[in-house]
Amino acid sequence: MNATMTNTLLASAMLLALAGCARDDEGNGPAERIGKALDQATAGVTNSVKDEIARADDAVEDARDKVGNATKEASRGLERATEEVGRSVERAGEAMGKSVERAGQEIQENAGKDKEDD
Repeated sequence: MNATMTNTLLASAMLLALAGCARDDEGNGPAERIGKALDQATAGVTNSVKDEIARADDAVEDARDKVGNATKEASRGLERATEEVGRSVERAGEAMGKSVERAGQEIQENAGKDKEDD
């Protein structure tokens, strides 16, 4: 009985193995089917990675543009601030010159008064 049972199990296993090696409608065996499945999976992953890289490149390009625009705007702001500081310094210099001139006139006037008092 054990031999019969063993023979039956062996025969079933062989039939299952042979069924696994059967070709499909296109004449492809199991290794070919697995190879095609792997190729399709690889192509899918590759396309997904390429799409993600393209999106990342677009994001980097957008960020680069924004940084460039911000840099240009900051440069313009710095130029405007420099011009304003220059105008303020010029006005301050003119005011200081007028103050020094008035002080000089007052000194001369006071010096003339001191001479008259002597």
